[in-house]
Formats: sequence, C-alpha cells, structure tokens
Amino acid sequence: MSSKILLTNLRTTASFCKTLKFPQRPRTPFIAFQQSCAIHVDNPPSIPALTTSYVHGLSSHSLQSSTVDQCLQATVERYPDREAMVFVQDGIRKTFAEFYQDVEKAAAGLLAAGLKRGDRLGMWGPNIYEWVLMQFATAKAGIILVAVNPAYQLQEVEYALRKVQCNAVVCPTKFKSQHYCDMLKQLCPEMETASPGGIKSSRLPDLHTVIVTDSQQPGSFLLKDLMQAGSSQHYQQLQDLQKKLVCDDPINIQFTSGTTGKPKGATLSHHNIVNNAYFTGMRIGYNWRKNVRICLPVPLYHCFGSVGGGVIMALYGTTVIFPSTGYDGRANLQAIEKEKCTFVYGTPTMFIDMLGQPDLAKFDLSSVEGGIAAGSPCPPEVMRKILNVMDIKEMVIGYGTTENSPVTFCGFPVDSAERKIETVGCISPHTEAKVVDPTTGEIMPLGAQGELMIRGYCVMLEYWQDEEKTRECITKDRWYKTGDIASLDKFAYCKIEGRIKDLIIRGGENIYPAEIEQFLHTHPKILEAQVVGVKDERMGEEVCACIRLKEGQECTVEEIKAYCKGKIAHYKVPRYILFVQDYPLTITGKIQKHKLRERTEKQLGL
Repeated sequence: MSSKILLTNLRTTASFCKTLKFPQRPRTPFIAFQQSCAIHVDNPPSIPALTTSYVHGLSSHSLQSSTVDQCLQATVERYPDREAMVFVQDGIRKTFAEFYQDVEKAAAGLLAAGLKRGDRLGMWGPNIYEWVLMQFATAKAGIILVAVNPAYQLQEVEYALRKVQCNAVVCPTKFKSQHYCDMLKQLCPEMETASPGGIKSSRLPDLHTVIVTDSQQPGSFLLKDLMQAGSSQHYQQLQDLQKKLVCDDPINIQFTSGTTGKPKGATLSHHNIVNNAYFTGMRIGYNWRKNVRICLPVPLYHCFGSVGGGVIMALYGTTVIFPSTGYDGRANLQAIEKEKCTFVYGTPTMFIDMLGQPDLAKFDLSSVEGGIAAGSPCPPEVMRKILNVMDIKEMVIGYGTTENSPVTFCGFPVDSAERKIETVGCISPHTEAKVVDPTTGEIMPLGAQGELMIRGYCVMLEYWQDEEKTRECITKDRWYKTGDIASLDKFAYCKIEGRIKDLIIRGGENIYPAEIEQFLHTHPKILEAQVVGVKDERMGEEVCACIRLKEGQECTVEEIKAYCKGKIAHYKVPRYILFVQDYPLTITGKIQKHKLRERTEKQLGL
C-alpha cells in the first residue's frame, strides 16, 4: 500500500473517531497492510491479518522520547496531592508532591557524595520505600541503577557488583536472615576505618560509597543525612544535568534471574522502560481509568515491579500499594481489601498462593477490576480460577523478558476468556515478533511451533560490557532470541509452548513440560505441577512430575497415572511422580528447573 493511501486511511480513521465522539476510550478501527504482516493494536484485532508467523504491532500513538524524570515531573504537576504509593507494612504513604521532594533531595545527595552521571549504584534490598526513591533519584542524576537480587549471598553479590563495576551500594542493615551490612563488611573490611564515600576496597575496586537506609554504620552514609547534604551548588548541578540527559542513556541494569548459569546484566535505557510502561499501561487502560490502585507484591528488583509498578506510576499517576516487604500471599489479600485496590499484579505462583488461602472467600475483593499475571508461564487452569474464583474479569497475561524491558505480548482486558486462558495476549505496539525454525532461522507457517524472536524499541542495549553474551542472544539485525517455543495465530495472539532448554527428549520424542503441566493442573486435587526431564539409561530422559497438592488433599502415584491414561499420549505420562511441598524459586517467583531437576534426580537416586 502506498504511503499516500495509508495517510488517507489514517485521516479517515481520525475523522471517524471524532464523529463518534468517544468520551474516554477511543476505538480506532482496525488497519492491516504490507502483505498481512502488520496489525493495528490500539484495540483487540477483529479481522484475521496474519498469513505467516511474523507480525508488527502498529499504533496511532507514537513512541515517547522522554526520560524517566520528565515523566515523573509531568505527573507531579498534574496530580501533586494524589497518593503515589503506600507501603502497608511500614505505614508509609507519599503523595506525588511529597515523593518528588524526596527524589530531588536524594538526587542532590548522591551528587554531594561524589557520584556522577554514568556511575553505577546497586540497590540491594526488599520492597521498601527507599527502593523506589533510589529508582527515581538515580534517574534524575543520570546514575545507572543496578537492581541487585535481595536474596544474593556473599559470592553472588560480589560477582554482581564486580560485573558492572558498582561505585555505590544502597541497602538496609538487614532483612529477615539477610544481613546486608555484615556481608558488605566481609567483602570490604576497609569500611570499618574508611570515611563515608572514601572506601578503597581490594575485592571491589570500583566501590567507594555505601548508603544505609536505616542505621549508622562505619564507613557509610545514613540515607536521611545524605538527603540533607545537597548544597545549592548540587541542586544547580542537578538542574544543568537535565539538559544533558537523553532518552537513549542507559539507566537501569537488571540481572537476569539466573535460572541457568551466571546472571547477566541486561542494560536498559530510559527509552526502553518508558515506552514499555507507556504502551503496557495503555493496553490495560490506565490512560482512561480513574483512581487506579495497584496491589504490587512482585519484587521491585525485577522489571515486572520496577517498570510495571514504578514507571507506570510515574507515567499514569497510578497509586501503587506494596502489601509487604517480603512476599506474603495473605498480606496481598488483606491489602486489596483494606486499600481498595483496583488492580493486582503477580506471578502465577503468587496467584496460586492467594487461591490456596483456606479463607479466600472471606476477603472482600470487590474493588478489583483487573490485573496482570506475568513472570513465568501461567497454566490455563490457574487463569481460569483467577477469572472465576477470584472474579477478576479484566485479568490479563503479560509476556516478555528482562531483556525486552519486559513486555512484548499482553492481553486486552476485554478479550474472551478463551484468549485469556490459552494465550499470552496480542503483540504490543511498535514491536515485531516472528516464530522461526530454531535450526534454520526460517519463519514458520502460521500456527506452527518454533523459537519466538523479538525486535523493536524494547530490546535492551546490551548485556553490560559483555559482547560475547550479547551476540549470542541478539542477531546482527537486532532480533532478540527469547529461547521460548511459541506459535502465533492469525490475530497476532501468541501461545507459549515451553522453553527450548526445558525440552525433554525421550527416546527421540520431543516433549514440552508446559503441555503436561497444563494438563495436570486440571486434576481437582492438584494445586501446582512442575515437570522436568530426568536422566535414563535406555530412553535418554524420562518425564518426572513434581506435584503440590491442595491443602487437606491426599493422592497416590497410581491415581495420577490413571488420570493421565487415555487423555495424553502414553510417552507424555510421567514415569516418575513426586509429591512435594515447594519448588526451588528465584526471588521473582520463577521455578528454577535446573535445581528442581538436580533435586529430583538425587531423590530418585538416578
């Protein structure tokens, strides 16, 4: 189609919308062109458009060129007295005006401590107010925030801080069994005699500043003192910086969760995360909904929390409710009821925990309109229960990766139950996706399974100073290899079939664990099922199901096998079945399949 005809079509569309005078939710008619590979995604597509497994999401809304701070400033001007966030457990409430005042003080304080544009600051801790404060203070000062997993032990945190050459660390003294300051002192015994900001460490040569959020420690700044340290000179410096910061600057390093191998530092720009929050928020309807209050139990150190919570708050003026410092399924339900949350986020495991509360029916969840399940594959049966048992009708699944800022596919709140249960949603605006043969790289026919690849504004800049690992997952023409096996339908909705690395090859048969897991979730006694391949001399690998039963239920191996017989192919019926109490998880709630496999093989004596 020529650009002239396309322009005419777009003008007709704009005229049509204007004529209908939509008060809040514009309904842009569907446009498809370029050999049925581009699809308009401002609203759920209603006409089949794809003929092959390649799609490009079009939108009437342009990409944003703002920095994180510019987004927050604009929202502060619009809604100064609106609550920005509530930390239920700590009793902290901040309006946008109060929050921004703290952000400016903290940003000036960081400059006073000797940090400069481009330096890396590690935020190491659970979901506390200071985490969000540092997220926006570093963005204002042009400092790159490094999200450090709050569960990291000594060796892991040393690896992470060295990997990205961290110049500063912010942390609480301790949280539960994690003694952050003690671990830092073990890594940097020089802290005991150093002046604040003057650490010279042999093990962490780039680290010079430690900021503690809640107590005075040797060699470190106390955050509340640092927030008073900025002079007029530092505030002027901060103001001057705003003219130099650009949206393509790196602003955030997110460590991949390390479900396999060493974590890598996915480096994201303002452009990456601002646009991802902007278009994800628009997909959910935050641009037209009023008084949005998001219950956010997912960790801030992960993209789901920091982008889906923090950056969306800055863009849309939503109120974010943090139910507890560490994850607590019951606290989520209490926070939803007490704070009248209208949206709730969570990984599938978190929703399974909420659904598993014996007195779930006693909680008043009537304020909840919708939510997002993301972070790992959501079994259809779990989604069905969220829609029907929790009665969250506008629930959607979001799919993506840390390296993609994170969302690349997301459902529409008005999608049919079938689409919500069976797919991870529709392609996001300004994003390309294709499903390819993992061996040849050729695009697969529509509906066929292959590796999902993503291209667009959302793809990270790089793994921090690691060209080799970056080249392994981003092709020379900027396609990001997700490692997920997926298929696309003709409306650009995606179905995730499993991970390439999780593939079980049993006697030459390719088996995707996700398919068996989804089937097992239909058993009335099963709360959660995880399937792994375990070694076998004859078959190469055998299928093992690790099952969590619902509270008060009893079940036998024979009962599960009988349930499978005749419903799934014989080679997919698990050879081994183990009943377990829990699974090895990353802090973001993702199952660590490699650890589960190791644990299972040990238990089975293989």
